Amino acid sequence: MDDQLVIERTRRWIFSVVIGLNLCPFARRVFEADVIRYTVSDARDEVRLLEELSIELKTLVSAAPSKIETTLLIHPLVLGNFYDYNDFLGAGERRIAELGLRGAVQIASFHPDYLFAGVDSNAVENFTNRSPYQMLHLLREASVSAAAADASELLKIPLHNVETLRALGRERMLERLRDLEDPPESRR
Repeated sequence: MDDQLVIERTRRWIFSVVIGLNLCPFARRVFEADVIRYTVSDARDEVRLLEELSIELKTLVSAAPSKIETTLLIHPLVLGNFYDYNDFLGAGERRIAELGLRGAVQIASFHPDYLFAGVDSNAVENFTNRSPYQMLHLLREASVSAAAADASELLKIPLHNVETLRALGRERMLERLRDLEDPPESRR
C-alpha cells in the first residue's frame, strides 16, 4: 500500500466531493489552510486500529489548532465490511471517553460502502459519507462550534447534502468518484 497515493486520493475526494459539492461548509477553510492531518494506518485488526486511534486522539488534542485542526485516520486494511466498521464506532466513542476527551473530540464516519439506516444501498444520499477508503474523521468539538455561528445551522447540513446529491443524481456522482481514481487530466 502506497500511503502517499492513499492520501492524494483522499485529498482529491475532499476537494472534488466534500468541497466541490459543499457537503461540509467548513472543509474548504481547513483544507486550504493545510491543517488536516492525514494518517494512513497499516492496522489489519481492530485492536491495532484502536491503539492508533488513541495515538491520533492524543496527537490532535495536544497540537495547536493552527497546526492540526482535524485528523483523518485512514485505515484501508481493516473494517472493509461496513457493518463491522459501524460496530467499531462504538469502541471509538468508548476510547474517547476513556481518554477523558468526551466533549473535546468527536468522530465523523466515512466508508466506501456507507449506508444510512433505513435507506436503500443504491440511494445517492449514502454518498454523503462514502469515501475512497474507510476512515475515522476526528474533529475538535470547539472548532465545529466555532465554525457554526448558529447551532441550528449544523442541523441543516445533512438535509442540504441529501438535496444536493439527489439533484446531482447517482450516475453523475459515480462519474465524479471514478475521476478520483483516474483524474480526467491523466486520461489525455
